[in-house]
Amino acid sequence: MTSIWDAIVIGGGQAGLASGYHLQRKKGLNFVILEASEQATGSWPQYYDSLKLFSPARFSSLPGMKIPGDPKRYLRKDEVIRYLQDYKEKFQLPVKYHQRVESVEKHGHLFTIHSKTGEVYQTRTIINATGSFHNPYTPGIPGRETFQGEVIHASGYRNPDRFFNKRVVVVGRGNSAVQIGVELAEISHTSLAVLQPVQFMRQRILGLDLHVWIKATGFDMFPFWRFGKKAPSSGSVIDLGQYQERLKEGKPDQRPMFTSFYSDGVVWRDGTKEPVDSVILGQDIDQIFRTLNG
Repeated sequence: MTSIWDAIVIGGGQAGLASGYHLQRKKGLNFVILEASEQATGSWPQYYDSLKLFSPARFSSLPGMKIPGDPKRYLRKDEVIRYLQDYKEKFQLPVKYHQRVESVEKHGHLFTIHSKTGEVYQTRTIINATGSFHNPYTPGIPGRETFQGEVIHASGYRNPDRFFNKRVVVVGRGNSAVQIGVELAEISHTSLAVLQPVQFMRQRILGLDLHVWIKATGFDMFPFWRFGKKAPSSGSVIDLGQYQERLKEGKPDQRPMFTSFYSDGVVWRDGTKEPVDSVILGQDIDQIFRTLNG
């Protein structure tokens, strides 16, 4: 007979682990975390190698365990992975690995979960902590089917090595697009394709990280949604001290979003055709195409 869980968390990344921490504090609660991969580190192992957090360590910790070391530093990808592994071990969270969920059904007050390995779970409550990394948005850009070059999403980018001396266009003006674009511009001819020029926010103000001021003023809790407005920081890139300067130098340069592909490259807004080797779609590509399509 299949046992019935009080709660099942789908996904063992930071959201799933944090959920597990709080569930564990409810004595007598029977729960499990289902993780598709072989380790409870979410999508972090798949992110690009040079990724650096834009918030300092003191604001990046999960509940119950502070990130060790200097709280003012900005963690890199490998540090985050180690922290998540240590977090899971410290609290002995019940994670079952290689349990990619294929379907969820609801019958009455119970959910039935089927994993790719054929296991079946029943639970009264589901917490979905899968994130969107493995389901990136890739819009249908006119002419893409004729383009002979490479089109990848930022989630598939790892490092600049294979783009050496290539012509690359990075679509987007968010943190990831700018960070990838700046990195690629070191070894390739790279452009950012944007709807509007990149806007920057200073990382530090009067010697303190931006997040300190946001926290101290309560700005992070201000209910913009009640007024139908976005936070002023929306669409702005946090400058880690070099990005704004690099863009001013044209490394990478910024160009208005291209209108379509052709066999050898892209067609810019003024009608100019340019041969391109690779196009990388930034994480904010969905916002760009929502704007383009009204």
